[in-house]
Amino acid sequence: MARTAVVSGGGTGIGYAVAERFAKDGDRVVVTGRREAVLREAAERIGERASYFVADLAEPDGARRVADHLAERFGGVDIVAACAGGMTPGPDTELGLDGLEAVSWTWAANLRANVMTAVHLVEATKPHLNDGGRILLCSSIAALRGSGNGSYGASKAALHPYAIDLSAELGHRGVTANVIAPGYTADTEFFGGRMTAERHQRLIGQTHNKRAGNPADIAELAHWLAAPGAGNVTAQVIQSNGGALPGR
Repeated sequence: MARTAVVSGGGTGIGYAVAERFAKDGDRVVVTGRREAVLREAAERIGERASYFVADLAEPDGARRVADHLAERFGGVDIVAACAGGMTPGPDTELGLDGLEAVSWTWAANLRANVMTAVHLVEATKPHLNDGGRILLCSSIAALRGSGNGSYGASKAALHPYAIDLSAELGHRGVTANVIAPGYTADTEFFGGRMTAERHQRLIGQTHNKRAGNPADIAELAHWLAAPGAGNVTAQVIQSNGGALPGR
């Protein structure tokens, strides 16, 4: 039976790959995010099983509108995949912030982008989540070993106990809640043009299988976690990094 999945950040990168994988299996997919043109193109590329809904999930009202749309059009939702997020750089120089104020701005921005977009989507859709549903949160290897700027890794790490609490709250209904923590994943917008050939090779060198991850790796993992056969896998943080976390 076809299920209904909503994928935040579904216009590009990991989110797009996750949405495409669910649709390939016959599920109905709603990709959501802020950029209408990107979402429209993504839905068209995925095909007839996909549609899009524009919303800013950093705001509660954006998530509420997504939830209302899912309830009205599909009668509920079976899979909530919170893939939106990314590393927010420091404040633009036009803001005139430096020192502690700049640090505060960056931390707040990363928390909004990586924690609140997920929390708003999950909490808004939770009343419409069908029994046996799946909640998937997208973390990062940075949550386990740091990100170099403090706030990005910390914001991703916040999703780990959140998944545990969701699992405890909803487990009696057959709902699972898990976190996927990717390592270096190529072919995404994450680095925003900042990836150099030297850094690329260094990150690959940290892996055991000597290759970068790709969005399809994460999509296959998400697909497995959302499958009926994974009903006993919940409250877990599952890594996909080619062995880069131990790094030896």
